[in-house]
Amino acid sequence: MYDQQQHDVLIIGSGAAGLSLALKLADEADVAVLSKEALIEGATLYAQGGVSAVLDKHDSIASHIEDTLSAGAGLCDPEIVRFVVEQAHKSIDWLIGLGVDFTRASKQAGTHAPFHLHKEGGHSHRRIIHAADATGKAIQTTLEACVRQHPNICLYEHHIAVDLITTEKFSISGNRCLGAYVIDIEKNNVSVFSAKTVVLASGGAGKTYLYTSNPDSCTGDGIAMAWRAGCRIANMEFIQFHPTCLYHPMAKSFLVSEALRGEGAKLILKDGARFMSRYDKREELAPRDIVARAIDSEMKCLGHDCVYLDISHKSQAFIEAHFPTINRRCLDLGIDMSRTPIPVVPAAHYTCGGVMIDKEGQTDIAGLYAIGEVSCSGLHGANRMASNSLLECVVFAHTAANAIHQSLAATKMPGPLPEWDESRVTDSDEEVVVSHNWDEIRRFMWDYVGIVRTTKRLQRAQRRISLLQSEITNYYGHFKISKDLIELRNLAVVAELIINSALQRKESRGLHYSTDYSVANIDSQTQDTILSRNP
Repeated sequence: MYDQQQHDVLIIGSGAAGLSLALKLADEADVAVLSKEALIEGATLYAQGGVSAVLDKHDSIASHIEDTLSAGAGLCDPEIVRFVVEQAHKSIDWLIGLGVDFTRASKQAGTHAPFHLHKEGGHSHRRIIHAADATGKAIQTTLEACVRQHPNICLYEHHIAVDLITTEKFSISGNRCLGAYVIDIEKNNVSVFSAKTVVLASGGAGKTYLYTSNPDSCTGDGIAMAWRAGCRIANMEFIQFHPTCLYHPMAKSFLVSEALRGEGAKLILKDGARFMSRYDKREELAPRDIVARAIDSEMKCLGHDCVYLDISHKSQAFIEAHFPTINRRCLDLGIDMSRTPIPVVPAAHYTCGGVMIDKEGQTDIAGLYAIGEVSCSGLHGANRMASNSLLECVVFAHTAANAIHQSLAATKMPGPLPEWDESRVTDSDEEVVVSHNWDEIRRFMWDYVGIVRTTKRLQRAQRRISLLQSEITNYYGHFKISKDLIELRNLAVVAELIINSALQRKESRGLHYSTDYSVANIDSQTQDTILSRNP
């Protein structure tokens, strides 16, 4: 008998969703957490804006719900939206209880909350609680410190799941998840992790695109694994492009928070002219899809490489107090944002679709949950409203924890599972295939499946991904796996899901904008785009 790891719960992913869930479960269960990089790394670490919640007496639950539904362009699940918004205050209190140091209010005009609150695009009130301009870092470092101290949480850093292990693969009736094959990146060997419950908390798929605000780890692994295992995937056409990423050759993936626009920053062209009023009456505070398309349009029409975000009307003291991280990064690159505008461009930012789940995070497969950006919960619809993502992570971590707690006692630990079979593969002598295909996918996804789409471009992308899928499948079947190959395989799956979902939607809605369907017909397709391997 060979060794394999056994835990009550296996959590794949170590961001806000995964670590929050681990902490909620660990007092009563043996929990394992897989992290592709160091535990602290991931999209949560780089989130700047904050967490949306009704914390001011002039705000209301009804207003937060209305704003979220409006941003979602008719595709949000109203029941889920209400549930998440109502749980927001409780979730914030939980984070504060752990020690997250949110920025306190001073003499903020018009606000009666104890914390300073930002206002961001799509929000009708100030309701973004934040830790200066590094909220994700404050949350992630706090969660990391807590899980490292808990005796019932086993941390596996630099480990990546290859595939889920399900009963279906052994021709057993009633598909159930039993664990996962996992590669130790540093040792490059594959182990079996079995568990009563497996949770996907692996984040989104921003690296499917050439330009993204996401770190390198965001390759859609959980979505791809769930798809191969038989889960339905929904709304993958809705990829959110953040309007303002820093444009500089040395500023890879650096986000310029929407909170700047909430504090009065204006979008301008090279000559200083503003342009947002031509696209939306809310101007810079319109939802992200509108602002990103407006910037994209101006850049293409004028042939410019970027536009500019100007907050120089604010004092240096204000900027240093409210945006210390962004200010420091800009200064490192020779940009004094208190005096000169910041060059910005849109970049792929957030995956609004994902693995279909219910209110408790349960997927189509028994014993398999998904929470956070990897999932499609019904909260975001066709466009995520700013700062609802970290909120979703914490709320669904809590609901999933309750459901998992109730199921663990009645669930048996899986017996010994088959080892990873490498008997028919060899070491690769063509690693260039991996890097070339990775680059090609990201480039044609940016060119053909980006902010503005056409049916012709989507069909061109569909032909390309079909050919690449054949190449990658052949390569995967003949050579030993590596981190790069696993991520390439997952990127190709996610790219194909995005393309096929986009081709199914015969309208422009939210983040999916096609010049062939330039005016959204709200009555034409008010339903999710659902892809299934077993239609």
